[in-house]
Amino acid sequence: MADLPGASPAMQLMLPSDVNLSERDMCDLEMLLMGAFSPLKGYLDRANYLSVLHNMRLTTGEVWPIPIVLPIPKSSCRPADSSAAGQKVTLRDKLGLIIAEVKVTDVYEPDLSIEMEKVLGSTDTNHPYAQHLLAHCSDHYYVGGEVTQLHDIQRFDFKEYRLPAPEVRQMIKDKGWGTVVGFQTRNPMHRSHFELTRQALREASEETGKKAHLLLTPAVGPTQPGDVEYHIRVRCYKRLLKYYGDDSVKLVLLPLAMRMAGPREAAWHAIIRRNYGCTHFIVGRDHAGPSAKKKDGSPFYGPYEAHETLKSVQDELGIRPVFGREMVYVGEEHGGYLQRSQVPEGVPTQNISGTQQRHMLQSREPIPSWFSFPDVVEELHKFYLPFHERGFCCYFTGLPCSGKSTLAIAVEAAISENDSERRNVTILDADIIRTHLSKGLGFLREDRSMNVRRIGYVASEIVKHRGICLVANIAPYDEDRQFNRNLITSAGGGYVEVFVNTPLELCEQRDVKGLYKKARQGIIKQFTGISDPYEPPRSPELCLETTEDVSNHVQQVMDYLVANKWILRPSE
Repeated sequence: MADLPGASPAMQLMLPSDVNLSERDMCDLEMLLMGAFSPLKGYLDRANYLSVLHNMRLTTGEVWPIPIVLPIPKSSCRPADSSAAGQKVTLRDKLGLIIAEVKVTDVYEPDLSIEMEKVLGSTDTNHPYAQHLLAHCSDHYYVGGEVTQLHDIQRFDFKEYRLPAPEVRQMIKDKGWGTVVGFQTRNPMHRSHFELTRQALREASEETGKKAHLLLTPAVGPTQPGDVEYHIRVRCYKRLLKYYGDDSVKLVLLPLAMRMAGPREAAWHAIIRRNYGCTHFIVGRDHAGPSAKKKDGSPFYGPYEAHETLKSVQDELGIRPVFGREMVYVGEEHGGYLQRSQVPEGVPTQNISGTQQRHMLQSREPIPSWFSFPDVVEELHKFYLPFHERGFCCYFTGLPCSGKSTLAIAVEAAISENDSERRNVTILDADIIRTHLSKGLGFLREDRSMNVRRIGYVASEIVKHRGICLVANIAPYDEDRQFNRNLITSAGGGYVEVFVNTPLELCEQRDVKGLYKKARQGIIKQFTGISDPYEPPRSPELCLETTEDVSNHVQQVMDYLVANKWILRPSE
């Protein structure tokens, strides 16, 4: 175990009396209050935080691999003459409703690079949770302290499946289930997942000599960008239950905010299922690994790295891991689904990749019954609409006076002329947005980021409702553009970043408002391109060198949208 510093006094700060939690932080709070994070009763103090990072344990010695913390912006705190310990912070949901109270025992400043390295195994910013930490926990303190619930968290969907850990444990006891296998998923379940769980039930039953039952516990909190949103997934899970036959499966939804932390997260998932009364837990292939690859193209975790981590601590967890291997289809004449290692030599296997499956769903190609169940496919068709029926956002970014607004207006006209197009088109121009939605914001970095993210929020709502949104916005910081990309794609739509790459000299020549001149004279402060930086997009879908005629650029945008099936060709 690492040699860690001992406990230190909480920082001398006056904390805010109230904090409105994000959806991710609200999920952590809900899991705490439901008993899912036992033995935790609140947020980690500094000593436990460091112990979790370096040793994967609490200071008491119990295995706990993921830090549960309450981030509070430094800007909301102020210096004080006394310690922050003993203060109380009220926790509210996004509507401002009071949910709980934290009695503060510690306030400390995290080192996010160390947190990423220890928890995720990498500081590579392609990791979705690394992006989250940098975007939402930079310039924050962490607050430790016990949580007291004051009011219930309001969840109105799938209420019969949202059960706290003690209630599920009692249900298991009442039913007399002696062997219970937990299964974690953030994806729709197909035949391979179904057969994986049945194989695990057989193994657990053989081990214990008792009939094994399945506790299906999907995560319905934030996962990673691009995942199927949970309402669709839950409808798929409900359709799947009947295929298990008799009273052998129970569906329980977990408001779990995943970190995609691979091996560490697998151990965390096991502990959570132990708290729900499971005796066994299925550890899958590449368990809780992100879809994204590192910048060098390699995966963040090995396919069975999580297995090795579970093996190293399994005797301390109070739950037995069942190590799932890749399941492949070999045809009914050879047994249907087998673990790849069990396939007889010379027997061909069949598989459909995730990318292939999404393409087949969107193009309405038939999905073979050996791959998925027809009623599950029916539900997924509601999510995987053809591209030309989904919403999308074209985000035009570039220096002031680069031609973003002109190009957006011209592209709107081209889409409107297309007689195959039925969706409404909305232009979000930054100047107009600042007059209305962002009136009162200045030009400090924080205000600029807020403006860009507000535009992203509105765009995500348009896209979610299957509209076309054309944004003309400088959006100078890469972090904010990435935030908007994730927000918009998580709403189920497409995101097309168009870098309007006009040289600074040409932008100044086009400046009919005289803004560049005033910036050069120092009259306008923090002007992008002169006294404030513009971070060019790293990998935009389109990069337009706008020394050419605008009609050529409109055609390039339209060609891209047609080629990628976001719009159909005109019927003429």
